[in-house]
Amino acid sequence: MTKPAFDPEKSIEEILNLESEEVQPNAETVGEKAGVSGKKTSELNFNIKPEELESFLNQYVVGQEETIEVIATKVCTHFNRMNLEHKIPQKERLVGNIKSNLLLIGPTGVGKTYIVKLIAKKIGVPFVKADATKFSETGYVGGDVEDLVRELVHEADGDIKKAEYGIIYLDEIDKIASSGHMYGPDVSRSGVQRNLLKLMEEAEVDLKTPHDLASQVEAAMEAQRTGKVSRQKINTRNILFIVSGAFSGLEEIINKRLNKQSIGFEKTKIAGEDRQDILKKVKTEDLIEFGFESEFVGRLPVYVVLNDLNEDGLYKILKNKYSTVVLGKKMDFRSYGIDLSFSDEALRLLAGKAHSEKTGARGLLSVFEKVLIKFEKSLPSTNIKRLVVDRRVIESPAEALKELLIEDGIQSFQKDFLVEHGIYLEFEKEAVEKIQEMAGEKLKSIKQLCSELFHDYYHGLRLVKLEHFTIPREAVDSPDEYLNNFIKENYHK
Repeated sequence: MTKPAFDPEKSIEEILNLESEEVQPNAETVGEKAGVSGKKTSELNFNIKPEELESFLNQYVVGQEETIEVIATKVCTHFNRMNLEHKIPQKERLVGNIKSNLLLIGPTGVGKTYIVKLIAKKIGVPFVKADATKFSETGYVGGDVEDLVRELVHEADGDIKKAEYGIIYLDEIDKIASSGHMYGPDVSRSGVQRNLLKLMEEAEVDLKTPHDLASQVEAAMEAQRTGKVSRQKINTRNILFIVSGAFSGLEEIINKRLNKQSIGFEKTKIAGEDRQDILKKVKTEDLIEFGFESEFVGRLPVYVVLNDLNEDGLYKILKNKYSTVVLGKKMDFRSYGIDLSFSDEALRLLAGKAHSEKTGARGLLSVFEKVLIKFEKSLPSTNIKRLVVDRRVIESPAEALKELLIEDGIQSFQKDFLVEHGIYLEFEKEAVEKIQEMAGEKLKSIKQLCSELFHDYYHGLRLVKLEHFTIPREAVDSPDEYLNNFIKENYHK
């Protein structure tokens, strides 16, 4: 559906397209370009309340209730404050702009990116994510931080005013700290901080990159044609910046400040739970010692520390009806017409395996793939339309798959033989085991091997007028000999 053009005079509610539609959190495109509708107005009408956004986020994110409370509150305050400032007279507005830019601290896989994506999706603003490590001070070695703002315009389909209400999310922000405890060369890290500092406060960014040759040629042609050059700029005053990182080693700086460091050179070993408690005591001075400039930290007034996910937390993620891992894997199998389901015991085991990988929720997807990849490859070529993942599938996937393929091959052969000849063939357990062994040796499918071994059995079974026959182990070893002997013994009967 074609979306109407954006009008800067419209309300912020219209700008952000706050429609009550169901969010699909597993979609890759987040912060979709919102449509614009309604009557023109100079009023801003953003009206999402903190508890509404908090409730929304808690539907999808597990184990981060305290963090979500803070994030939801400050994000809503940011947009509602814009609403207020557009309503009051210019002379009553505060000089300077203090934004609720956020710093998220937490290890990989605890949901930092996921939370920000959900927020952008919920309120419909343009959203850009990048890793801080890709930027350099000049922009020639790495990227230019101003490119983030230009990317917001791209995400807003070229609407500059809409982009000025966007969210920029920078991950791995701890990697641009310039403290001596950081490993590797300290190239332009302070410079990147200073450049970001300007954007996080308020700056005018040229829509076109100054050193872009195509932009220079276009500007020269415009100057020749009109006698002047017009430059489109993006103001960052209302753009919300959210940054995050794992901040490895920050707990030691805080611990030292709290006088909890061991005497001498031996450091206190900090357990996962202890680390969380210590990080939640972070102060500005700790971040400065970590390697951030005081002005940069000053533009991030809100700190939140995300909890590590233990095995129970990972299990709760999988049990959540919005779990992208479970729903995504079900969609993978459904694309082949296979209904996939999981027992509670299986989800517990998968959560345990993921926890052992120490990568948080990211480990869940990796574990699912390792367990189910061979099922995903083989089952589409069978008649199997349902797979229940239970303890056996988790602990012995190869054996479980082999049993499924044997059962499917036998059943498929039985069905075809019954339809074609009107005779139902049953197989003893030892016969199935022998067929499985022979199929592996001859590199043939179960159904193919059964067809070769027993294809002519209907001739003999008709002679003795049987509609049901059980295949024993001996028939698999010597099918023709066994059938001939069986007919001789039973023909006159």
